[in-house]
Amino acid sequence: MKETDFTSNFEKNAFMKSVLPTFTTTFLSLLLVFVFGCKQENNTETSAELPSKKEKEPEAPKRPISDNFKEYWYAGEAEITSYQLKQARYGELRDGNAVMIYVTEPFLSKEQVKANNSNPDNVSVIKLNATKNFLTGIYPYSIMSSTFYPVYDNQHALKTSLSVQEWCGHVYSQLNNREMFEFMSHSYFEGEADQNFTMDKATLENEIWTKIRIAPENLPVGDITMIPSLEFLRLRHQEIKAYQATAEIASKDGITTYSISYPELERNLMIHFTSEFPFSIEGWTEEFKSGFGANAKTLTSTASKIKTLKTAYWQQNGNNDLMLRDSLGL
Repeated sequence: MKETDFTSNFEKNAFMKSVLPTFTTTFLSLLLVFVFGCKQENNTETSAELPSKKEKEPEAPKRPISDNFKEYWYAGEAEITSYQLKQARYGELRDGNAVMIYVTEPFLSKEQVKANNSNPDNVSVIKLNATKNFLTGIYPYSIMSSTFYPVYDNQHALKTSLSVQEWCGHVYSQLNNREMFEFMSHSYFEGEADQNFTMDKATLENEIWTKIRIAPENLPVGDITMIPSLEFLRLRHQEIKAYQATAEIASKDGITTYSISYPELERNLMIHFTSEFPFSIEGWTEEFKSGFGANAKTLTSTASKIKTLKTAYWQQNGNNDLMLRDSLGL
């Protein structure tokens, strides 16, 4: 080996011995800072931004289903009832019509949609599709709500939704019953455009209309908290939450009236139904302040029954079935 080669190798080895410890120490220090720094950051994110899951409420016992209930609601038909409507809007009463369509169907509690196939996990529900149609001057209003309520009357509605269409625009709201109530809404109004949040569970006004058809004796009475109908809250631009309310029930001449009063909202709702099974909804009365500014006044909306049909309407979609609308007075 040449002397120059030996000298060169010796210098390289000396250089590596002097640099390597420093490099190793620096690298390990940076690695530790990176690891522990990331760990600390992740811990902060978890505690600050990810709320702990609320424990699932224990399911109440299932209410037994009577033979009368099975014969009426599991006959492969829906119950369709039409109503003459006088609806308060913008400080005036509007003539229109309302329709309530009740039908039982299997429901997937996880996906929260109608089940296409038989499954042990399906939940049997009464579905209510309720519509209102009326004119405000030159332009029409079309309102529809859907509520899915377990026939066993052992928990809150699994889902309720609302859509409103009129010439100014349209809105959609939905509430899902999971660990908590999950609410989402889309609107063309500033401040209401897109909402998505959870809230504690409370009795839903939307579910009262289905609970009446199953077990009116179990309706909540006295001083209660209740989430008003999605329709009222949207049309009056009120906060989506549970409000203090007082509920009463009384019967006279074969008709039972369930009354709800919301002091904070200055609103009273009275639902009239037959005192005997199948507890048919005969009509309703709703008092609230309608209009804005100087035009605001307390008005009374009413609905009175026209006709009820029990039929499989989903099979009656031909032009020759249009006459059935005449029989409903629509």
